Amino acid sequence: MQARGFTYLGVLLVVAIQGAALAAAATVWHTLNKREKEAELLFIGHQFRQAIGSYYRSTPGGVGQYPKRLEDLLLDPRHTGTVRHLRRLWRDPMTGKTEWGLLRDASGGIVGVFSLSTDPPLKTAHFDAADRNFEGQTSYAGWQFIYEPSSSETPRGPRSVGANLRAGED
Repeated sequence: MQARGFTYLGVLLVVAIQGAALAAAATVWHTLNKREKEAELLFIGHQFRQAIGSYYRSTPGGVGQYPKRLEDLLLDPRHTGTVRHLRRLWRDPMTGKTEWGLLRDASGGIVGVFSLSTDPPLKTAHFDAADRNFEGQTSYAGWQFIYEPSSSETPRGPRSVGANLRAGED
């Protein structure tokens, strides 16, 4: 009869150990998943930054101009031929939506994008030079992928934060 009690306690101990191991594995999986999404956000943000820069530099007439809509990066309406600065409008890996925060200059052109996620990032330091402003940010919304023309390009004046628009809306 006492052997049953020890067996029962042994089974309870095994179940408790397995539960703790599963909880630890879930925590590790969640952290790995979040790091992958951060890396994806950095990649996508760089794609948007490069596309905005390409759009700006290819302005007919030589005076740089920013896109008014994200769709203008897919098919540049200023050219008679097909000019694409971006192959597709990416979804935000942090929110899972195609909605992005838009940064606009004084004339309404899009100078950058940012995630609408207010979650705190895991990565807070050791960014590339182009992303050095991300250090110490308390949310992904602080990771603003802005195209800034070089000194040889014509700047467009101060920028202001635009409305949070779904990709494809004006």
